Amino acid sequence: MPPIHIDEIPIEIKQSLNKIISISFPRQGYTSNLGIIESDQRTFALKRTKGKLFNSMLKREVSILNSLNNKTELPVPKVKKFIERDNNCESWALLEFIEGETIRMALFNEYDNEKRQEIIFSFGQILSKIHSTPCPEELIMKQPWLEQMLFEAEYNFNNYMVDGTKELLERMIVKKPKEYKQTLIHGDFTIDNVMISNGVITGVIDWSSGAYGDTRYDVSLAIRPKPNAFENERDKEIFFEGYGGKIIGEDDYDYFANGLYEFF
Repeated sequence: MPPIHIDEIPIEIKQSLNKIISISFPRQGYTSNLGIIESDQRTFALKRTKGKLFNSMLKREVSILNSLNNKTELPVPKVKKFIERDNNCESWALLEFIEGETIRMALFNEYDNEKRQEIIFSFGQILSKIHSTPCPEELIMKQPWLEQMLFEAEYNFNNYMVDGTKELLERMIVKKPKEYKQTLIHGDFTIDNVMISNGVITGVIDWSSGAYGDTRYDVSLAIRPKPNAFENERDKEIFFEGYGGKIIGEDDYDYFANGLYEFF
């Protein structure tokens, strides 16, 4: 999607911002447009989505962020304004801006081995903090998380372009892992969704998949190999030291990272 133009920003958002000094556009994601807005008050992140699917994802993220801000002490963005526009089939969310850079960028640019290990250790620590945080009741689904995810995976396969295949989906349904404790999970815990500044985690973003779910899913996504990140076993060992222990085996990792995730 093309970047947000200042003239497209709803008047309700502009009124909340008062005076816009500048707007910039970081690397755009697939599900939304993102603008970083500096106002005379402070800096905000502005998200815009279009279409029923992505609008519903943004609405869910806003609801989850409000719950987490009200009921936990996790470092997540605060929601300043949320607007739905039925006529244009789009939604807007004005969020607190989280200072820093993503874990991906921090690891990509850091060549000091000790500092890299500190970043990865902190990455594991913040996931442990998420999983040990009591889950707000409104995020707890009526049916088990994995059953819901498999239902959504099949729906996505039949209605959207996904990386997973019919054969993979059938295997996911037949070869479900043994039940595991459920906790608050992020649902898309990758090195792109955790922010860090001067070696300190400043926030966790993109919560549209937050739920009461299987911790192994978060852990599996966290250690997926990326350029200069988790390409060796030592990175994974450091991560699990920060997390507090290794809770997945190769079969678990393959099921969640190379299986279920292919449909989302």
